[in-house]
Amino acid sequence: MDFRDSPAQAEWRIQVQDFLRDYCPQEIRGKFPMGRPEEEKPLWEAWRVALAERGWIAPAWPSEYGGAGMKPMDQFILSQEFAEAGAPRLGGLGLMMLGPTLIEHGTEEQKQQHIPGILSGEVEWCQGYSEPGSGSDLASLQTRAVRDGDDYVINGQKIWTSLAHRAHWMFMLARTDPDAPKHRGITYFLLDMKTPGITVRPLVNMTGGHDFNEVFFEDVRVPTRNIMGEVNRGWYVGTTTLDFERSSIGTPIGLRQSVERNLTWLREHKDEIPQTTYEANRFEWAERFIEVQTATMLAYRIISMQDAGEIPNAESSIAKLFTTELSQRIARTASHMVGMWGDISDENAPLRGMPGVGYVNQVRETIAGGTSEIQRNIIATRGLGLPRA
Repeated sequence: MDFRDSPAQAEWRIQVQDFLRDYCPQEIRGKFPMGRPEEEKPLWEAWRVALAERGWIAPAWPSEYGGAGMKPMDQFILSQEFAEAGAPRLGGLGLMMLGPTLIEHGTEEQKQQHIPGILSGEVEWCQGYSEPGSGSDLASLQTRAVRDGDDYVINGQKIWTSLAHRAHWMFMLARTDPDAPKHRGITYFLLDMKTPGITVRPLVNMTGGHDFNEVFFEDVRVPTRNIMGEVNRGWYVGTTTLDFERSSIGTPIGLRQSVERNLTWLREHKDEIPQTTYEANRFEWAERFIEVQTATMLAYRIISMQDAGEIPNAESSIAKLFTTELSQRIARTASHMVGMWGDISDENAPLRGMPGVGYVNQVRETIAGGTSEIQRNIIATRGLGLPRA
């Protein structure tokens, strides 16, 4: 693996850096579009326009669907520089997960209907996968969809549905053939959240935040034109979506930046910490920094495969497993560093209480997007060729 940029890649990297300097204001760096202050709206809109004009909201998408048709390595460099600068990416689940799946499996009518709203940010999406009894073993899901004329009627429940309370549409899996083997009787639906029969209830997490929800379906009618892919073969469309979710260069860069912020605090407060505690923290952060470099190498491995025309599978699971467990170790080390303040999530605490908030918030990282146990199974069977237990 050659880590050096080719002359063309080096020139492209400079172009991206120049763009960020000219078009990405400091006021929005490191932030998310949701919950933006009213006075920042013109900055966000100008940023969206600048990205859209270049096809950089979805740089890898074909130009006919509003992307830039970038090759994998060019997109990798773009993502790398955006992450280093703290430049916000737009689009949410619609951009990250549904859009690429739609381009791969959707009908032309579905693409024309949904892609413009994804790119403009006007339409938010949520994911209807997990159920109370079907999380890690997703293929055991029981939400039913029964054909009735030109519609399917859906009954059941989804849980841990991120941002369902804000979403306009949901991409979801439902069982359409209860007698088929569990992976073969599932269909992938696109569901308007304004459809009668949908109830969304909040699930407040341990930090007091409201991202997750449970969603109930009572005789919800979905037109057959809202099926993506083939009836009863939605599992294979759904796994495509998960593969897009599990691959990113931005995550290890963000983790490295988190380590660097914590190290800065440790150096600035060296005289306030007992010498033995300070030395113990230094060694812990050294371990975390080495692990961040490992996470970065895993991201390089994935992009090298994509650049060669290969499709990462077990490799994406390795990256997802390692980076999410690393995020928890970083949060734990930050809590150790600030001592008893690590139990307090208050703005007046060291680092504005982020070690305490981060420690609690990172619990979900190894669950969302496929648990660590599931990732290890994928690595074992698909990566190492081991037999199923």
